[in-house]
Amino acid sequence: MLFANGLVFLEDQGFVPAGFRVENGVFTEILPPEHRETDAVDLQGATVIPGLIDIHTHGNSGADFSDGDDQGLRTMARFLAAQGVTGFAPASMTLPYSTLRKAFATASRLRDEAPKGAARLLGINMEGPFFSEKKKGAQNAAYLQAPDFEAFRELYEGCGGLIRIVDLAPELPGAVDFARKASKLCTVSVAHTDADYEETAAVYAAGASHLTHLYNAMPGIHHRNPGVIGAAAEREGVYAELICDGQHVHPSAVRMAFKLFPDRICLISDALRCCGMPDGEYELGGQQVFLREGIARLEDGTIAGSAASLWDCLRNAIAFGIPRETAILAATRNPARQLGCDDRCGGIAPGKWADFLVCDGDLSRKTVYLAGEKLESPI
Repeated sequence: MLFANGLVFLEDQGFVPAGFRVENGVFTEILPPEHRETDAVDLQGATVIPGLIDIHTHGNSGADFSDGDDQGLRTMARFLAAQGVTGFAPASMTLPYSTLRKAFATASRLRDEAPKGAARLLGINMEGPFFSEKKKGAQNAAYLQAPDFEAFRELYEGCGGLIRIVDLAPELPGAVDFARKASKLCTVSVAHTDADYEETAAVYAAGASHLTHLYNAMPGIHHRNPGVIGAAAEREGVYAELICDGQHVHPSAVRMAFKLFPDRICLISDALRCCGMPDGEYELGGQQVFLREGIARLEDGTIAGSAASLWDCLRNAIAFGIPRETAILAATRNPARQLGCDDRCGGIAPGKWADFLVCDGDLSRKTVYLAGEKLESPI
């Protein structure tokens, strides 16, 4: 099928007048704007961007990945697709290994069955339990563990290698050895940590290459103690997640993040089950979460995850002053790279899955396409 007369976002060129061909759910050609065929879909000059990829989302629509419920995960995937998030890596919580094992099994089933109308499950983000108690944030302290590679490997093999990101605090005993071993299997991320610069640098030297939700659940940067943020920012191979819901990070700090990590920011939602739901009381990793006026907090007032979708975060980043092209790459190509699947998704290019969004000029979402097929019931 040919899609013609669009303003198409291409990674190496930005927005260009173009068309493209889709065959068997995959982009096969990028075509010049003058190319026309009688049966082409006329995009009428609309803006076309790749489907978004959220590598850190816990839930939505009342469901949470850690519930280990098949139907709940499918509900999440359908909601995400309707929001323009065509690929995702659901994030687990700090919970017993038996609970994680059950949740990871549901991810394997969704990946294998790939139901129509649902976002693609591209991997698992194992957020916990290898965290610092001091910076646990909304993680449940009752289930915190020291880094345990054998336990991780058992979970990794049990879900067929679907874990694509695993998080840990560098100051914990065994963190360097864990990073050295686990980085041969997936992306290792620094998270929920009170580590200093030297401890963090050692973990990055051992193979870690990611930073979970920059600024949140870690020490702030200081000119005599650059800490986690300094150790990550100076390493060109380290990418940083950024929650851009307008609550977790001030707009000025959002702009600073894109300067600290040029071309290395991954926009994330860190959404909870309350995303897409009304104000009220919800659950997260065995703890109560209260959603009030768009902000999710624990009972003690600690801000938990967000109630925003990645689409909201992309629009926020642009509103905060991030160039459109930069923000789009942070929500598409960059997260795909960290999951190790940028050869298949995260851009509009021959050989990649034809997951894309048709938008107005101001990036108001109009239509979502999954594998070249129009999603019929967008939210």
